[in-house]
Amino acid sequence: MIESLYTPMQVDLRKRARELAEKVMRPVAQQHDVEQSFPWPVQKAIKEAGLYGVWIPKEYGGMGGGVLDLCLVVEEFSRACGGMGVAYAVNALGSFPIIVGGTPEQKAKWLPRVASGEAMISFGLSEKEAGTDAGSMITRAEKAGDDYVLNGEKKWNTGGAVATYNTVFAVTAPGRGARGISAFVVEKGMPGYRVGKHEDKMGIRCVPVVEIHLENCRVPAANLLGGAEGHGFKHAMQTLDRARPGVAAQAVGLAQGALDLAMEYTRHRKQFGQTVDSFQGVQWMLADMATQIEAARQLVHHAARVIDSGARGISKVSAMCKLMATDTAMKVTTDCVQLFGGYGYCKDFPIEKYMRDAKITQIYEGTNQVQRLVIARNMLREASGAPE
Repeated sequence: MIESLYTPMQVDLRKRARELAEKVMRPVAQQHDVEQSFPWPVQKAIKEAGLYGVWIPKEYGGMGGGVLDLCLVVEEFSRACGGMGVAYAVNALGSFPIIVGGTPEQKAKWLPRVASGEAMISFGLSEKEAGTDAGSMITRAEKAGDDYVLNGEKKWNTGGAVATYNTVFAVTAPGRGARGISAFVVEKGMPGYRVGKHEDKMGIRCVPVVEIHLENCRVPAANLLGGAEGHGFKHAMQTLDRARPGVAAQAVGLAQGALDLAMEYTRHRKQFGQTVDSFQGVQWMLADMATQIEAARQLVHHAARVIDSGARGISKVSAMCKLMATDTAMKVTTDCVQLFGGYGYCKDFPIEKYMRDAKITQIYEGTNQVQRLVIARNMLREASGAPE
C-alpha cells in the first residue's frame, strides 16, 4: 500500500488491524475452523483495540470512516482468517440499513452499541425461496397496535446466532412487490425470535450461519426503519451496494494470505536439488497471482472511494469490484493449493482453508452471475442515455 494515497487514519487502521490479525487471529484460526466455534476472545480483542465502528459516524460513537476504511480492516483480518474477516464485516452489513435509512432517534439508539463492540448486528434478507430474488420473500409483518407481528423464516443469516440485533426485511404490503417490503431492527430476546439450524459449511466455519425463525414475533413499531413502510427493499439495495466492497476486501485478503503462504512454502520446498521458487513456471504463477491481487485491490479501493464520495449510481462499480476480487480469490487460492502439491490437499497445512473460505465470496451478497447482470444492465442503460 502506497501510504501517500491514504489518510493517516487509514494507514493507522491498516497497521492496527494487521497486528491484531497476526497476534490474535492467525494462531487460533485453525482451531475455530475445526471446531466450527465462534471466536469470542477475538471479538473481545477487536473491541479492546477500538476497531469496531470504523464505518459508523462520529456522532454515533464511531470513527467516522467510510467504506474504504472498512475495506482496509477487513482485508487485513481476512489475510489471517476469512471467517474472522466476515464475522467483523457483517456488522457493517447489518448496520448500513440503519445508517442509510434510520431516523436520528433510531441511529442514536442502536449505532453506539455497535460502534463500541458492545453489540453485534446481522442482516436478515434471504429466505429459502428468496435468495438472489429477494423481492419474492414471504416473511410477513402485520401492524398490531403499537407493534408489528412478524412471521416467517430467514436463511443464510451470517452471525445471527451471536448478534444482539438483526436487521430483518419483511412484507408489510402483500401484492406490491419490492415496494411492499419494510425493514425492522429485531432485538435478541424478543418473544417469537428464535435461532434455528446452524449450517455445516465448507468454509468460514468460525462464524455461525443460521436460520432465523419468526413466530408471532412482536416488534415495536418504533423499530420500523425510517418510521415508514415500503422502503425496505430500497434500503437493502443501498446496503448491498455499500457492503459488496467489504466482501471484495475479504476476497483480496484471502488471496493475499494464500500467496504469502505459497511464497514461504516455495522458498523452502526443494525438488530436483533446488527450491521450488527457482523454477520459471512457478515464478510465472507467483507473478500472475501478485498482479491479479493488486489489480483487484485497486479496483476495490477505487469503488470504495467512489461510494465514500457520495456519488450516485454506484451499483456498477460496486458489482465490478466484488466480481473481480472474488473471482481472483478463487483462482489464486486454488493455484496456491496447487503449488503445495499433495500437502496442499491436507489439513496439516493451512492453505486448503483459504480455498474453502474463498468460495463463499463468489456467492453471498449476490452471486457473481448476478454481478455480471448488474454490470451489463448499467452499461446498457448508460449507452441508451437513460437517467440513473
